[in-house]
Amino acid sequence: MIRKIFPHPLLSVMLTVVWLLLVNSIALGSIVMGLILGILTPIFSAPFWPNRPKLRNPLMIMEYMAVVLWDIVVANISVAGIVLFKRNQDMRPAWIMVPLELTSPEAITVLAGTITMTPGTVTSMVAADGRSLLVHCLHTDDPDGVRDEIKNRYERRLLEVFS
Repeated sequence: MIRKIFPHPLLSVMLTVVWLLLVNSIALGSIVMGLILGILTPIFSAPFWPNRPKLRNPLMIMEYMAVVLWDIVVANISVAGIVLFKRNQDMRPAWIMVPLELTSPEAITVLAGTITMTPGTVTSMVAADGRSLLVHCLHTDDPDGVRDEIKNRYERRLLEVFS
């Protein structure tokens, strides 16, 4: 019974919180509307998630989020330095192919989104077979180092979360 009402409990909580943040109010009506959205949206979207991924290591999720937030802050400072002080002729942009060990479409999506959220890099394509990502890097002297950093900092942790 509970599983029918809350097919995706974390999504329900997240939708309720996001609604409250969007309306910028913790009034009773806002809470009720947030709960309605948080309950009905997962119920109506459940048929579209037949093979929902299992998250194996909740503590690793927290570690992953901390690493990503830290990397976003550091990358913002680095990109600001590049934009402000590096001459165009000194720029070394690169296209980097990142081979994947991840197989879950959800995990690959999280990795691609993480790369794109980190300033200075953007995931531009997932291979048709889902075995690699094409990443553009704003500036690097070591494309192999960027690839290895993506695999070690992000993919390794996502393997622990989704496997």
